[in-house]
Amino acid sequence: MMLDILKGFLIGVCASVPLGPIAILVIQKSLSEGHKSGFMAGLGACLVDTLYAAIAIFALAIAETFIADNQVLIMVGGGVVVTLLGCSLAFKDPFRKMKKEDSTPSYSLKDFFQAVVMGISNPGAIFVIFALFAFFGIQLEPHDFRVAPILLAVSGGSAFYWFLFSWSFSRFRKNFKLGTLLWINRITGVIVTIIGIALITEGLLEVIFL
Repeated sequence: MMLDILKGFLIGVCASVPLGPIAILVIQKSLSEGHKSGFMAGLGACLVDTLYAAIAIFALAIAETFIADNQVLIMVGGGVVVTLLGCSLAFKDPFRKMKKEDSTPSYSLKDFFQAVVMGISNPGAIFVIFALFAFFGIQLEPHDFRVAPILLAVSGGSAFYWFLFSWSFSRFRKNFKLGTLLWINRITGVIVTIIGIALITEGLLEVIFL
């Protein structure tokens, strides 16, 4: 049992490691607004990872059908959301919060929900979770008593990774000039916007060539 919990923890860590749009968002939040803001965004990613782990256990076949039937809608809708988020980041001014005292909280549920929306816009991540379960040799049935502790372990592993990730980048925060942070915001926004436009384009191409 303890071995399965450890495997679940490692699955949570491994599922979070790939450098995707959420990682870029967490880096931007950690550098421009501090550790708490970056970690809040990481917790949003943690929630999505846990949700996908639950789907991988309980309803992978149903999820596969839903994703296949609604692939275009998911890509276009998710692409629009990610593009808007990218544009917001590109034009956001990080100076406002950086000028405040360090003791002033610089995080909100907005950071959390931005990461949740970005994570949900990439439902293909569920297959990464499923592959990790297979790699670590965890086979579960919905009625298995190990389901709850393993899901908690996955969530814990993901949260642990994002805590260290956001903390590491926030340590460099004071080493950056405000002008550098502005460019980090802009570059982050442009990258996220490109990802969103790519999702929209791929979805529209699916419609055109079907």
